[in-house]
Amino acid sequence: MRNKLPLFLVKIFYYEYWPFWLFFLPLLPYWVYLSIRSKSFTYFTAVNPAIPHSGVFGESKSDILSLIDHSFLPKTVVLEKGSSLAQAMISLRAESLDFPIIAKPDVGERGTSVEKIDDASGLEFYLKSSNDKIILQEFVQYPIELGVLYFRKPLTGEKGISSIVIKEFMNVTGDGRSSIRELLLNDERYKIQLPAMELKYGEALDSILNRGEKRDLQPIGNHCLGTKFLSGQHLINDQLIDVFDAIAEGIPGFFQGRFDLKVSDLESLYRGENIRILELNGVTSEPGHIYDPELNLIQAYRDTALNMKITSDISIENQKLGIQVTPFRKMLKLIINHFSEGQNEKEILKKAV
Repeated sequence: MRNKLPLFLVKIFYYEYWPFWLFFLPLLPYWVYLSIRSKSFTYFTAVNPAIPHSGVFGESKSDILSLIDHSFLPKTVVLEKGSSLAQAMISLRAESLDFPIIAKPDVGERGTSVEKIDDASGLEFYLKSSNDKIILQEFVQYPIELGVLYFRKPLTGEKGISSIVIKEFMNVTGDGRSSIRELLLNDERYKIQLPAMELKYGEALDSILNRGEKRDLQPIGNHCLGTKFLSGQHLINDQLIDVFDAIAEGIPGFFQGRFDLKVSDLESLYRGENIRILELNGVTSEPGHIYDPELNLIQAYRDTALNMKITSDISIENQKLGIQVTPFRKMLKLIINHFSEGQNEKEILKKAV
């Protein structure tokens, strides 16, 4: 019998997570220091008691959204596993929710299986290809999408925003002679997405855009789907912190995480108006602004370390209040189970080539 690497290790190290491990490796000694300081290697699991394991992975998006003031949410429908198109359409009508909509798995990460659905036939195909509980959301037309990483400390009362990322969706601008495919190939970031774009658009990629004509190609604001992340640190001020503090205070047991949202304009953002929160991610939320192409690696490490320190501070304060961390053995078991789900080893290794 040949030796086999366990599937969860195959997935972690050979497929989608290896860039994270390469980036995180120099920060490993600092994580060990923070673990000793916080008296647990799983200190981060005591940060958000309202979310299972503080939102490390596997949490229900719909359960988290239910904690937020509904005035900040888009129209949303949750479908149980195995729901039919007829059941979905009844739920959509009950919420006065029309196409286009966004469909996503209730438990997911990195933009996996998040799709914009334009009609009933597209929804039927999505339902048939999914084997999970599903969220259907209003496609919010607001032009600005942000990721706002907020924190508040339960004992000291310190609060703030440690990161804002501005999402620039994947798009191309015509020159009057190049096809969309050629424009994608000429961009170092976008050419990685070409296989996905070929599946989505097919022969339409051979179209030639007029000079100056802009074409949006991906409506999902995820780094893994071609979205460019730009630093929005210049947007942070006391007024904006107060806006998100007011939102967060209505979520008992939440102290650190990233609000992924759309807003009509910056003036409304500072007034706390015309904000639609698409998701709230927990303790593993990254300071997304570090992916700005203009930032250097030293800045990325500095800001990531700062975010890790904030996580440790909150954990220490919550532990003083009696919040328990997830035991290391239990967390290890959860990690193994999480990374063993889904694709088989052959599929994962094929993608890794």
